[in-house]
Amino acid sequence: MHRFLVAILLLCFLFFEACNAPFTSKNKGYASIAFPIKSYQVFKEPGYPYTFEFPTYAQIDKNVNYFGASKKTDSWINIHFPSMGATLYVSYSKIKAQQLDTLIKDAYTFANNHNAKANFISDSLFSNGHGVEGVFFHLGGDVATSYQFFLTDSTTHFFRGALYFDTTPNEDSLAPVNDFLYKDLKHLVNTFRWK
Repeated sequence: MHRFLVAILLLCFLFFEACNAPFTSKNKGYASIAFPIKSYQVFKEPGYPYTFEFPTYAQIDKNVNYFGASKKTDSWINIHFPSMGATLYVSYSKIKAQQLDTLIKDAYTFANNHNAKANFISDSLFSNGHGVEGVFFHLGGDVATSYQFFLTDSTTHFFRGALYFDTTPNEDSLAPVNDFLYKDLKHLVNTFRWK
């Protein structure tokens, strides 16, 4: 009985001694991001039916696979932003007879697939004055993609892009990067031309 009482007193002493450690608060916030200076270069590769300006801190990957099938000959590309962990996935389709409505419907479907997580989805029509028209989608909330768009000349070409990050979506922490890349996407769209 005496040993049992000593053991309990020793455990109580250790418990109270462990609780006397000084409390250290942790600051709440996100790491600061150093963004590169904006500058652009022209994508005008032979065999691709389009040209546009993209950031010098981005990399173009022309070896795109879609469910195991190579899309290089279909003019698909990925634009990687390695310092920001983001990729703009680009697909291209040559419009066949009576196919434009289906391609536009698919673009809206891809954007609306994020309804479960999105706080809002807004779309805006635009024309860049060079025979390129399209719709730009902005998706708010903890969604996998904040920006999607499609571009077309309504007769021959259909170009679609969707920006994704290589991380779990968190609207607050990704907001600065989304704002930074939004300007690059708008620049790409405004400088876009069909060959």
